[in-house]
Amino acid sequence: MAILLKNGLVYQEGEFIKEDVLISGSKIQAIGLDLPEEGAEVYDLKGKLLAPGLVDIHEHYREPGFTYKETIKTGSEAASRGGFTTVCTMPNVDPVPDDLETFEKQVALNEANSCVHLKQYGAITEDLTSDKVVDMAALKEAGAFAFSNDGHGIQQAGTMYEAMQEAAKVGLAICEHIQDDSLYHHGVMNAGKKAEELGLPGILGVSESAQLARDLVLAQATGVHYHACHVSTKESVELIRIAKEYGINVTAEAAPHHLLLSEEEIDGNNGYYKMNPPLRSKEDQFALIEGMLDGTIDLIATDHAPHSREEKAGDMRKAAFGIIGNEIAFACLYTKFVKSGQMDLSLLLDLMSYQPAKLFGLDAGVLAPGKEADLAVFDLDHAEKLAEEDYLSKGVNTPFTGQEVYGMTALTFVSGKLVYKSKHFAD
Repeated sequence: MAILLKNGLVYQEGEFIKEDVLISGSKIQAIGLDLPEEGAEVYDLKGKLLAPGLVDIHEHYREPGFTYKETIKTGSEAASRGGFTTVCTMPNVDPVPDDLETFEKQVALNEANSCVHLKQYGAITEDLTSDKVVDMAALKEAGAFAFSNDGHGIQQAGTMYEAMQEAAKVGLAICEHIQDDSLYHHGVMNAGKKAEELGLPGILGVSESAQLARDLVLAQATGVHYHACHVSTKESVELIRIAKEYGINVTAEAAPHHLLLSEEEIDGNNGYYKMNPPLRSKEDQFALIEGMLDGTIDLIATDHAPHSREEKAGDMRKAAFGIIGNEIAFACLYTKFVKSGQMDLSLLLDLMSYQPAKLFGLDAGVLAPGKEADLAVFDLDHAEKLAEEDYLSKGVNTPFTGQEVYGMTALTFVSGKLVYKSKHFAD
């Protein structure tokens, strides 16, 4: 049966136009006015925003090995609630998809359980922590989206250089968790006055920026597409800005929590504020926002990282690193930056859909006849209070719970199939 989405504010080619969208099978059949309703299932959007499905290149679904935290099913359902139709999952599961057989099993598991398009990262090195680079050509052939050891920085420059050479040969990106362990000092939050005030060990900002500087030089030497994950310091933003001026093939992401919060918002020794990299200073936060607005930061990625309540409870020294975010990211960012006038809605949509798709060669992020019907409908006019009981993720580890936001998802379609419908949506 065809589906007709009527009376939407459609985001298409940088413009917002009051139009209808007709879906036939898995494709967009037509976009325009007065499209035929006969034989179609009709949804009256009543002026809500109709946009390309969002694309998140950095999520953690924990399956196999850690399904008490999240599963592919619950993680992808949470993504659909956030308006994401394409997501890319990191390889820090058990077993790590670092060889052909394990990778193929992971892809099969993803395809059997995800309600959104799910792309799989391959590991950069065996077991994520060794210095033995994986067979990147074989993993690409099996469908690897890119390569990452997320959660672990590559400590040896020689290992990174070899990995970049191999990734460049196969034409895929190295997506790096940037962390020099010799400067990390087993901290739990940003090193600074707030850590001193709370009596907690700090993580130096140079543990990120020093390794980033090394990686950028290696990226220049190898020509690889180097992608900096969850950038968090002002020094890192400036290094990326300079590298782009020098023509180095670098892209960078910022996570919603680093754009929305700083260490000053940490309300005590609270594990829900523990993430890696940590919330940095206000100065770092402002530098990230500036980088997002001027194009130094290429895209926004959630780094959705669910944990059990027990793992996030109590002292930050013992709590797990990580924050959820895929089902609330767009609404939180829209409320903070667009509704306040700091940012255009078109830029936010591009940072969360068109840009990641374009930079990583994904067939997503654009609404046009003939394209896959991956669509999200957002309610920009009505506020919703974030509540734990509404989360579709197994994880509830976020300090944003209880906040009132605008822009929550009303409907999400993946390949023409309705995969999420808000309880607040009325046809």
